[in-house]
Amino acid sequence: MTDRSDSTNQSDKGVGDGRRTAVGDHAPDFTLPDQSGKPVQLSDLLSEHAVVLYFYPKDETQGCTAEACSFRDSYEVFKEAGAEVVGVSSDSVESHESFAAHHRLPFILLSDEGGAVRKLYGVPTTMGMFPGRVTYIIDREGIVRHIFSSQIQFNRHVIEALDTIQAMRQ
Repeated sequence: MTDRSDSTNQSDKGVGDGRRTAVGDHAPDFTLPDQSGKPVQLSDLLSEHAVVLYFYPKDETQGCTAEACSFRDSYEVFKEAGAEVVGVSSDSVESHESFAAHHRLPFILLSDEGGAVRKLYGVPTTMGMFPGRVTYIIDREGIVRHIFSSQIQFNRHVIEALDTIQAMRQ
């Protein structure tokens, strides 16, 4: 189910020291501020839900807006399947607040200014300069069950995530 042509699923690599988080790894825990400035810790979310953690390049850009709106349009299906959607970029809390309000995004956006969590997960850059677009599906035990990485297949991130979450429930 992982996009092999542009995948971050590299099982021979570890986590945290610039290496890529892989399927089967424990998802690195972190705390970041959400769009209202409130600290959100991944492990707290996992105590209640599976998590669809998606890293995206920048608020209000064409592809990122399409991806966010696609997650928005499927959000109730994710919730019914027992998952929380969480978007992460290096944009500020204020930028996320505006982005969420502008597009009526019902899910959490986290501000990773400086890119520490992006680095922790080993999210690659595109062409060495653009922040990557990677989605991690994490079960309630904190295990990464699926990874999808594609800079241009915005809607595919939602499809892959939903298929994985629904398969995990069965």
